[in-house]
Amino acid sequence: MKYLDLAMNAASSLGAEYADIRIQKTTDQVIYLQNLSLKHVQTGVIEGYGIRVFKDGAWGFAHNKEYSEAAVLATVEKAFEIAKLSASVNKKKKLQLAPERSYIANYKTPVKIDPFDVPLAEKVDLMMEVNRTMLAYEGIRRANFYLIMHKDEKLFASTLGTRLDITYQFIDPMISATAVSDTDSQSRTFDEGGHATGWEWVLSLDLIEKAKQIAEEALIKVKADTLGAEERRSLILDPNHLGLTMHESVGHPTELDRVLGWEADYAGISFATPEKLKNFRYGSELINFVGDNTLAEGLATMGFDDDGVPGQKWHIIKDGILNEYGSTRDTAMEIGLNYSRGCNRATYYFNQPINRIPNLYLLPGTKALSPGELIADTEDGVYIQGRGSFSIDQHRINFQFGGDFFWEIKNGKLHRPLKKILYKSCNPEFWNSCDAICDERFWRPFGVVNCGKGQPPQSARMTHGSAPARFRNIRVGGSQ
Repeated sequence: MKYLDLAMNAASSLGAEYADIRIQKTTDQVIYLQNLSLKHVQTGVIEGYGIRVFKDGAWGFAHNKEYSEAAVLATVEKAFEIAKLSASVNKKKKLQLAPERSYIANYKTPVKIDPFDVPLAEKVDLMMEVNRTMLAYEGIRRANFYLIMHKDEKLFASTLGTRLDITYQFIDPMISATAVSDTDSQSRTFDEGGHATGWEWVLSLDLIEKAKQIAEEALIKVKADTLGAEERRSLILDPNHLGLTMHESVGHPTELDRVLGWEADYAGISFATPEKLKNFRYGSELINFVGDNTLAEGLATMGFDDDGVPGQKWHIIKDGILNEYGSTRDTAMEIGLNYSRGCNRATYYFNQPINRIPNLYLLPGTKALSPGELIADTEDGVYIQGRGSFSIDQHRINFQFGGDFFWEIKNGKLHRPLKKILYKSCNPEFWNSCDAICDERFWRPFGVVNCGKGQPPQSARMTHGSAPARFRNIRVGGSQ
């Protein structure tokens, strides 16, 4: 569009050291079905542009939804004035931007069937059939189905000469069944957190069969025993569950802006400070965490971030040692890095991009090991599937996690189903307790579509992944 060049030429003429413009149209559709009642259908479009200007070591940001030459020029001038004012407030602290080249490129999420092209009636018919399947089980009193579809269409330009045309989208179906007994109610959920792909993924999931499994497991769960007092036990955690654990205890602590203390007011800072790089044992030698914004169907796979930096793949933790962070052009230089890992992302056009978790996953074990073999090798433990409640302290050290479905392990076998389980640990005690990870045959990705951060708050998306893994000597017990 003509406004790209207009804005960048105007910023350069004003004396900007760097500037960019992001023209963005975001389309969201959310459908919610409770039992056999359609409770909510909403399709919304948010469109406009955000302009950043970098001057004298400070940022200025302004946004607008009016498309005219006068409006674009006024927005550039506002961003420039904010940058000058910001620089004057903090004269001693001047940001620097890591070097980056220019790119002229297109990126589009690989999609075979655009979910926005699928008729609403077809989506609702599938959702009705899934809920009807769950409600057919005696004892299931509630069936929920959320379906989220999201698309971003972005044009990006910078004074470096970068020109990008990006279309990114994801889809996330979530189903749950709630069983009720005379004394309790328990829910079981199927939620893989979304994939950056199209409606074809939903069709491949065979949600009718998933609905049967979820309903049956909810009925098992409501009748299950509780574990009792907290004791030190072994934990075997499935990939879905580990996705949340790694998100909170590895993903957020290795966001470089959080490490630098820039994010202290929202969910805390990080214990993983720069003097620990290359020498701090974050986990056992089995622990290898990779940041990978090129991951197929990854929710943070967008071709480029909102600095115009291409997606990359790198080790955040290597052989258990803290190796690197997720960085942006303005955070990287704070610790002497002359490159960004491309982790700067904004939610909507009116949000300034901030340092976000990349697609982050745990590499599988290198020796052949199945989940069945891992269970058989465990004398006393708990097997946790799915995500539940969590809490973590302001330094990302001490934490507590629940789950969605639980089995007690005795003498190498699944002994009995359990409910209301919590485990507690601290970071890095937890990751250093990992002594076995199943091999690549059992590695699975799981997405997060609602990662909150920033003031004003933004919601971001990323994908995590792992194979089932075992953690020894963890505090595990029942909750009320």
